[in-house]
Amino acid sequence: MTVKELLQTIEFIRVPQSALPVEETSANELLPMCKPGAHVVQEAIPEATKNVFKLAVAKNASFVDAKIAAGAPEGKQWAFLRFDSDHSGELVVSHPALLFAYTSQFFDRWQDMPVADLKEGRYFEAAFRWHRPLYDYLLTQVWRTARHFDPEEHIRELARAGYTHLEVNGLAAIVPFETTVPGEFYAPFYAYCAALDQFVDSDLNRGIYPIDYLTANLNLLKKYAGLGRKYGLEPGLLCFEPRTVPEKLFEKYPTLRGARVDHPFRSRKPRYTLSIAHPKVQKHYQDMIRKLLAEVPDLTYMSIWSNDSGAGFEYTSSLYVGRNGGPYLIREWRTHEQIAEVAGKNIVHFMQLLQEAAAETNPEFRVTLRLEPFKVEHDVIMEHLRKKLDVEVPSLLVRGYDLPYHHEKYRDIAGVAGSIHHLHLDRQEKKVLRRYEKKGQTAHMIYSQGNGFNMEPLLGIAFPWLVWEKLQSMRESGITHAANLGGFTPSRLAPYHVNQEASRAFMLDPDADIDAVVRAAAQKWAGEAAAKDLLDLWKKVNDAIHWMPPLPLYSNFGFVWLRTWVRPIIPDLQAVPEAERHYYEDFMVSTDNNTNLVDLGRDVLFDLITQEYGDKYVRRVDKHVLPMLQEAVELAEKQAQDQQVAANARAVFRDQYDRLRALLCWVTTQRSTAAWVAGVYGYLGTDDPDHREKWRAYLDEMMDREIQSTRDLLRLWQNSEMDFMVVSEAGETSYIYGENFGELLQRKIDLMEKYRHVEPRIDPDIMWKV
Repeated sequence: MTVKELLQTIEFIRVPQSALPVEETSANELLPMCKPGAHVVQEAIPEATKNVFKLAVAKNASFVDAKIAAGAPEGKQWAFLRFDSDHSGELVVSHPALLFAYTSQFFDRWQDMPVADLKEGRYFEAAFRWHRPLYDYLLTQVWRTARHFDPEEHIRELARAGYTHLEVNGLAAIVPFETTVPGEFYAPFYAYCAALDQFVDSDLNRGIYPIDYLTANLNLLKKYAGLGRKYGLEPGLLCFEPRTVPEKLFEKYPTLRGARVDHPFRSRKPRYTLSIAHPKVQKHYQDMIRKLLAEVPDLTYMSIWSNDSGAGFEYTSSLYVGRNGGPYLIREWRTHEQIAEVAGKNIVHFMQLLQEAAAETNPEFRVTLRLEPFKVEHDVIMEHLRKKLDVEVPSLLVRGYDLPYHHEKYRDIAGVAGSIHHLHLDRQEKKVLRRYEKKGQTAHMIYSQGNGFNMEPLLGIAFPWLVWEKLQSMRESGITHAANLGGFTPSRLAPYHVNQEASRAFMLDPDADIDAVVRAAAQKWAGEAAAKDLLDLWKKVNDAIHWMPPLPLYSNFGFVWLRTWVRPIIPDLQAVPEAERHYYEDFMVSTDNNTNLVDLGRDVLFDLITQEYGDKYVRRVDKHVLPMLQEAVELAEKQAQDQQVAANARAVFRDQYDRLRALLCWVTTQRSTAAWVAGVYGYLGTDDPDHREKWRAYLDEMMDREIQSTRDLLRLWQNSEMDFMVVSEAGETSYIYGENFGELLQRKIDLMEKYRHVEPRIDPDIMWKV
């Protein structure tokens, strides 16, 4: 007898008398597999009753045999499955987050298991104790207006995939309630990683933000926490803190002015945080976190990002305008080392204040700190952290933004830690982790499955073997807390996203075989006959992504920020009259004196791409990436159009075909951006007519490709039924394209054709523009 056949005899699903929401959810999920008329019961059932299946979290059920927990893997998250000869059974898990995930296994991986193999029971060990989305693009961050997005479906699928925690603090409004200043780009930075004062107030800042604004945000936070609870996920926060406050608060309390933390090239007025060394400010933050816990008592963690996006700690060396702050920390004539020590201790004290206040309601509450911005303060922070004060990093070897990992295909490319190109962890990671653990500290390892911060704004690109390699390396290094940067893409937007099948399988059964997992997904979606071709397709894409070199900023969020897909890439970016550039410049994360307006190799004062790297990027993409992608596109097209292929398989290949066409266009525009830098820099760097002619031809070839690619993308946009990219249903913002995307592409084509023959030029004085 198989598991599926036995479940069809089950008449009662028993859950604990005081059932957790996830126990009820999981029981109702399993009912359709049981005998018609079966029902869920919470009351006790006579021991002799047959055809009973028990579902429970171990600590919540008196009917769970104590031997189950005693025999479980020590220090792990686990599930225990057993069936008895009297057609009864039980599924018991160690933590609420796992119950729905393992219940979902009945519908696919467990159906055909022989019941005889489970008579003595079997433990399933989850890969990580914590697995959470970090910066969940779709639920709480800059893609939260995406069309066809359903929050509950998203949260349900997170739980199904074995995630344990949920990020819940997103704004209810499309844009934040911040004062805008003509000519600057700053207020939109407050749209993501919403700070505590966007949900609750204290006596200190009451009235600064409208109460209806705070109430709307808080209600959304509570809604997401409730949905998470329904599926067993523990809610938490991701905040940029300490964040700046409106100037009118300093008009009332001038002595509370802290650090100036705005980027002076993006802002047109200074912005300041509160001085967190002041007792009134410390009480303000503690009161806010207490208020949030009063509304959502099971809030479990707060992740702090800082020193960017309008947030920063006083006197830390990486503030945009240098070390500065209020009058309460630093006396004059301190050395750099003394300042670093005081600033580092101040950060840890801030974390401790929040943790202690939250722990009054939830003793298990943790505060984590994104560590990279604090290179100078790093050692001080690590020395003074205590239990339940954690760090989150893409590598435990990190020292500031000097990330130690290189691209595995291109040893000259460094700084890939945490990205999709970071596949393996150095042996030293394990040693550093052991030092953390001896001090009672926890390290949350940041990695990426490509759902954001890579290949934006594309959705559902397949590279499951790369995802598996990284997860396996993390587990082998002893990582217990994992954070997927960019979050999760639900099946409504990418129904055949095999990366997430790989991730789910690893989380719930890390000893599984990746080839078997991917093959099973191919067979489920495309059927036995077409599965081999689908596997070949995924392998080609996986290899192409493996060989893809990153293009600084453009390979991730900068591609949308800088409007790269819709702006004309011509030798003189300002040859287009100003009035005709507004359609993309108005939405750029840019002020009107940003170097990126005239030079794709730079953004504000950052040098992104050199002439040498741009040319090298083009050659590498042409040799390794585009040929493999083109093969994959052709294979997908062939299978999608072949009437001999089953209809369900054709649907899968059609979906993959459109996503790969979008990826091909995306890579082409990445190549065009690099080629622009190589060609324009090369042309302007020589007076030799022959060399200039060579670079001019180089740019002409780039524009031929880019115009054709944009036409291909426009046709895809007009004809595809797939969500191959994320699109806002509310309207275009600087972080997401809108329904007018096709119109923007047509403008780009028209402008490139009209101005492609202009002389290469970069205005060297753009940054001095007033």
